[in-house]
Amino acid sequence: MTSPLVDKPNSDTELLTVLYDGDCPLCRREIAHVQRLAASNPDTKLCFTNIGASVDNNAHPAGERELLLARFHVEKSDGTRLSGAQAFVAMWSRLPGWRLLARVAQLPGATGMLEVLYKGFLKLRPGLQTLAHRLEKSAKV
Repeated sequence: MTSPLVDKPNSDTELLTVLYDGDCPLCRREIAHVQRLAASNPDTKLCFTNIGASVDNNAHPAGERELLLARFHVEKSDGTRLSGAQAFVAMWSRLPGWRLLARVAQLPGATGMLEVLYKGFLKLRPGLQTLAHRLEKSAKV
């Protein structure tokens, strides 16, 4: 039995909003890639909202935005949110070429393992962001 989370999107699939940090060079690159994939298949029913600090977005007050920026989130049509590994799996399940990974992530224990890896990445993220900002600045010169 497959999870409805990883079934191929269809016309009845609810919209999933990807909340991302547009101020983060790592996030911008990843989301640009995901947006290209989503654009090639409009049935993905993904939309993207930049919640970065430089965006004037009244939908997410400052305190809430800080919590959202600390981890990756997607928001379902009913307003509920998934974060971390669960959010990635939900997004992957909508993307051509990534649905198989979403199915693998649904195996017992797999999402938990991905969450552990994601928490490890979050510890490295500030240093990686600093490096990416420096590389962006040097590329512009």
